[in-house]
Amino acid sequence: MSTGVTISSISDYAILGCGSVGYAVAEELVEQGKDVLIIDRDESRVESLRDQDLDARRADIREPEAAELVADRDVVLILASDVESNKQAVEHIRAADDSQFVVARASDPVSGDELSELGADIVINPSSVIAESALRALESGELEYNAGKLADLVEETATRLAIVTQDSPDPDSIASAAALQAIADHLGIESDIIYLGDVGHQENRAFVNLLGIDLVQWDEIEDHSVYDTVALVDHGTAGEMELPVDIVIDHNESESESEPEFVDIRPNMSSTSTIMTKYIQEFDMNVSEEVATALLYGIRAETLDFKRDTTPADLTAAAYLYPFANHDTLEQVESPSMSPETLDVLAEAITNRDVQGSHLISNAGIVRDREALTQAASHLLNLEGVTTTAVFGIADETIFLAGRSKDIRINIGKVLDDAYGEIGETAGHSTQASAEIPLGIFTGIEISEDTRDTLLELTEEAVKRTLFDAMGVEGGGSEGSNGS
Repeated sequence: MSTGVTISSISDYAILGCGSVGYAVAEELVEQGKDVLIIDRDESRVESLRDQDLDARRADIREPEAAELVADRDVVLILASDVESNKQAVEHIRAADDSQFVVARASDPVSGDELSELGADIVINPSSVIAESALRALESGELEYNAGKLADLVEETATRLAIVTQDSPDPDSIASAAALQAIADHLGIESDIIYLGDVGHQENRAFVNLLGIDLVQWDEIEDHSVYDTVALVDHGTAGEMELPVDIVIDHNESESESEPEFVDIRPNMSSTSTIMTKYIQEFDMNVSEEVATALLYGIRAETLDFKRDTTPADLTAAAYLYPFANHDTLEQVESPSMSPETLDVLAEAITNRDVQGSHLISNAGIVRDREALTQAASHLLNLEGVTTTAVFGIADETIFLAGRSKDIRINIGKVLDDAYGEIGETAGHSTQASAEIPLGIFTGIEISEDTRDTLLELTEEAVKRTLFDAMGVEGGGSEGSNGS
């Protein structure tokens, strides 16, 4: 077939073998105004097709004659149920003319490979096509059902809906909450986006400020009883809120023991923003520029700009959002200025880095902004030869640790859980994770101004040794190198 010609522009088709599959394809092509020639060896079937004003001729597709009859056709679809006949038809067509575009029907992966080797440009397996179609229909039906159930729950809100993000919300959590708030507004229900910790990361603060997303700190709310419906997005537990949870939407499995009335957890998607985009589409809403920008950034942040664990659902959601998003705002969010505190933490982490092989651990000392630890861990991951980083610091008598990894052999979330899960709190996944550990747990020494320096020294050694061991680094935590 000539270069630059698309299938949609072609008008001359031939179908070899016109059973139920061939007939369905022929009907659709004729409906599109295409010129279709049908070849089949069953005389009664050919007569029946002619009675329906279709151009049908009798010939055995296993014989060279059939290839000669369709020699003037640009596209040949070989769709008999007998795969051996299809193989012979491909061979004859390729022997006669190598320029025709050939689509052939297989029955399984093995016959599919054989047809490709014989020269078929495209191989289709009806059973696989049916299975994929059934799964798409199931997914569509399930989404429609879930959207109806979600709408019913939201509309039952008598006073106000609480949409709860992660304690220190990241872009995926913030964007998902903004989307649910837009859905609630679409349904005529008032809501607040609530967080329990702080928005510390500079990129996240820029994200919230530039898009005008209104987040409310839980402790600043005077009357908590105003919330009679509670939804968690990208977040597994309501923690200290002590309110019954009605709705949970997340892309990670939750260990919470609560049993909300509505749960939509999809580990097969890389971000909660992807899930919320599906709901926006299902509700047939006019998505605002702010929400579209937030969701697109949430997907990009969670997939490292489509470089990590990206699924087809993430890509189709991003494609839907792209025309509605403000790309100037996205660029501003992705390039926020660095605060003096973050620069101080990064400088301290660079100075104190201990590198064992491709693994780096660093003590940033006493920090005021613990979110600066995550930025330092990300920046240090750019050092030559480094594939895994962990930066820890001390604040409020607690050791806060941020881990990052681009090593496919390491799940940094599991590493931190193995190292500190029994003595502190850990969270995260394969490429990024965090841990919080009570400061005195390694030493047993009571914390005071006189003992603080000693604690810092003891803590540094204990944290590094435990973490290097969990990473599987031999001799970890001993005399490392700062790379100088």
